[in-house]
Amino acid sequence: MRKAGQRLLALALLWPALLVPSQAPARELLAVGAQFEHVFEYQDGGEYGGLGAELLRLMAARTGNTVRFRMVPWARAQAMLVQGQADILIGPYKTPERIASMGFSDKPFYQDQMLFYTRQDASFGWDGDYSVLKSRRVVVLNGWAYGADWERVRPGLQVSVANNVENGLKMLVHNHVDVFVSNRRNTDPVIARLGYARQVKPLPKVIEVQNGYFAFPRSPTFDKLRLQFDQELNKLIETGELKRLGKRYDVGVP
Repeated sequence: MRKAGQRLLALALLWPALLVPSQAPARELLAVGAQFEHVFEYQDGGEYGGLGAELLRLMAARTGNTVRFRMVPWARAQAMLVQGQADILIGPYKTPERIASMGFSDKPFYQDQMLFYTRQDASFGWDGDYSVLKSRRVVVLNGWAYGADWERVRPGLQVSVANNVENGLKMLVHNHVDVFVSNRRNTDPVIARLGYARQVKPLPKVIEVQNGYFAFPRSPTFDKLRLQFDQELNKLIETGELKRLGKRYDVGVP
């Protein structure tokens, strides 16, 4: 009888635990990025929008987490992730250097065309031969990746660095540079906003097509989170939800 009573007491003590499923505690994740048109944007009402922000809210909710956002210059956003000061980086392209220091999502969530922009009255054209750039002043964006071919030829060029798309376009319009290297998604809306459509043109030949990802700190402690988000992103791809959201935000999807 004493043993039976002890068993009943043990079951009574365990009963509340049996009613509550084992679950990892929810986390508030910090996602960082820079102003990326249609992907990560700071809106007038003080909220963050864009395809990347919406996807992260969806995936955080489905994995039992919450997410808050912070917008900083792009080079700083990358440094924050690498140094463990942020949980997620929104939108990086893959490069060998980044792969060594960041854990990328399994699949990309958007796609960009990299282009050369020049003044409307410029005689400069590009057919894939980078040697035509050697006598021209070029501006690129701080912390951006432009593809392996570009990185190979860059050391022999006259390259300036701008901190954002608006500054790069202004340098071009005011004749401080001859060529601005950027992507269509980020640049065309800014051209329209600044009223530069009659002064600036993209060259038709695409330099490179780049895929944009989510990235996580390259640490084993983030492996579970990254895999959970991979599963949710795969579901969004398989159901066609990513494609629908891409159309809504006017963002190219791989």
